[in-house]
Amino acid sequence: MTSQATIPPADAADFARIARAIEFVAANAGDQPSLARIASVTGWTEYHFAREFRRWAGISPKQFLQHLSLVAARQALADQRSVLQAALDAGLSGPGRLHDLFVSLEAVTPGEFKSRGRDITLRFGTASTPFGRARIALSDRGIAFMAFADPAGGFGDWEGFRQAWSEAHWQPDEPAAARVAAAIWHATPSDGPALKLWVHGTNFQLQVWRALLESGSKSTVSYAQLASRIGQPSACRAVGSAVGANPVAWLIPCHHVLRANGALGGYRWGPDRKRAMLAWEVAQAIRGACRPRRAASRASAAGR
Repeated sequence: MTSQATIPPADAADFARIARAIEFVAANAGDQPSLARIASVTGWTEYHFAREFRRWAGISPKQFLQHLSLVAARQALADQRSVLQAALDAGLSGPGRLHDLFVSLEAVTPGEFKSRGRDITLRFGTASTPFGRARIALSDRGIAFMAFADPAGGFGDWEGFRQAWSEAHWQPDEPAAARVAAAIWHATPSDGPALKLWVHGTNFQLQVWRALLESGSKSTVSYAQLASRIGQPSACRAVGSAVGANPVAWLIPCHHVLRANGALGGYRWGPDRKRAMLAWEVAQAIRGACRPRRAASRASAAGR
């Protein structure tokens, strides 16, 4: 498995710049903006922007732009989806799709929650991810909490989570958090792990989170679509609240939930981060699609 050191560091300032560039490219893909124009949005030089984007996304800005331009050209005029949304859906469902992480969700029992975690050990730490620092907590049953750092350095409802499990045995474990981050963002298709989530929520919240794991991992989805998929089409507002209460960022893919008109919408850990997440996934799908062609080319050359 790839080590934590390979995860590109990303702080809030870098996120703001990369997110601005992504927004600009997605909005202007049809015009094929030059590298200089894209870099000017970030305030970086062309060289620095190209280097930072490749380090973060694993592909060049030119490759990213070409892919979004192709998507923009193929979209029907009546299609209200954003270019970024359409590109992600193509990547998640196409032959170059991201590998599945095989995420399963187990609910905390009423007794475990009532005892506030007595006789349970919760290990926790912070780790680097492609989207900044993340606080991760896990029990022997699975990942219980994951949140990204906000601009003030906080980690969502971390204090509320600690209070809810006040009787648990809390054990700092930075290496465990690093291993989880590496497993999530740098596993290859051949060694992709089965990841277990161990979370507390109401029956309704658990329904929504399971629906997100089932359908949101394969495409972007609207609040209305989620509501329909749990059999409660009139519960869009309640579905939105459940999505916002997601205790495990990224793995329960609430960043895939967009508004019905294709707009980005809000995000608990910031809209810039949400845009960066979608773009990163598009970039990984592009890399995945290119891999088989490179492998075939090498095999052909070796056979000559």
